[in-house]
Amino acid sequence: MIDVLAPGPYATVQDLGRPGYAHLGVPRSGAADAAGLRLANRLVGNPEGHAGLELTFGMARFGFRSGAWLAAAGAPCPMEIWNERGVISSAQGMGAPFWMAPGDELRIGPPERGLRTYLAVRGGIDVEPVLGSRSTDSLSGLGPAPLRAGTRLPVGEVRSLASISVDLAPPAAPPPPVLRVLAGPRDDWFSPDAMAELCAQPYEVSQDSNRVGVRLRGPALRRAREGELPSEGMVTGAVQVPPSGQPIVFLSDHPPTGGYPVIGVVLAADLAVAAQARPGDRIRFRLAGR
Repeated sequence: MIDVLAPGPYATVQDLGRPGYAHLGVPRSGAADAAGLRLANRLVGNPEGHAGLELTFGMARFGFRSGAWLAAAGAPCPMEIWNERGVISSAQGMGAPFWMAPGDELRIGPPERGLRTYLAVRGGIDVEPVLGSRSTDSLSGLGPAPLRAGTRLPVGEVRSLASISVDLAPPAAPPPPVLRVLAGPRDDWFSPDAMAELCAQPYEVSQDSNRVGVRLRGPALRRAREGELPSEGMVTGAVQVPPSGQPIVFLSDHPPTGGYPVIGVVLAADLAVAAQARPGDRIRFRLAGR
């Protein structure tokens, strides 16, 4: 068991989601920055899809009743290992497996940059799956509840897992704050120059952003057609534009359908950039292929 002593601003259990149920109104959910979770799992010898912890802005503390191998990826945070006598050492850091002895406490600070940090434990977080996934869905309420102080998290068996064979995944330079976007499917609902306006100036990430979507503030996108659009299917990365003209980039917990027109869709390879954008950050759109 892992004891949640303090979850930080918002922390959940996430794997790679529950695909295949959108026709029933169930979002995919899963890690907002899937590459971060995959890397953390690989570092401790887990399959990439094992459930781990998604921490929003760090500031979390966890207690370990038995020894465990851990690794963290995503937004880089300072980490310290404590016991009853105080600080033992700084943890190995991001991108490397490290050992927690029985009785130790892991303390995680705020990230230096980015927003979401992924913590994997060898064996995975073994909460009860719902529709084949252990992910917390903040929109529908499926899966385990968001973490709170006092939550106990079971850890899975490790008998069939691969050995830990990587000492360090060298940190990569942070990607530029650019989202490549494909035009459509409802770009004809906007003025002919709306896509150029979307890509012309940076947008600021709003504090109202969450796992459902990144709300942006910037140049309002003008419509060419008025009225309502019948609800239709939405994909992760869809750039939906409500009547305010301020775009919203859908993330993992987005609804399966929506009624506002979608001017474009962010490439899957750039979704981690959106998932790691903090309120106040400025990001740009660029038409894919240009």
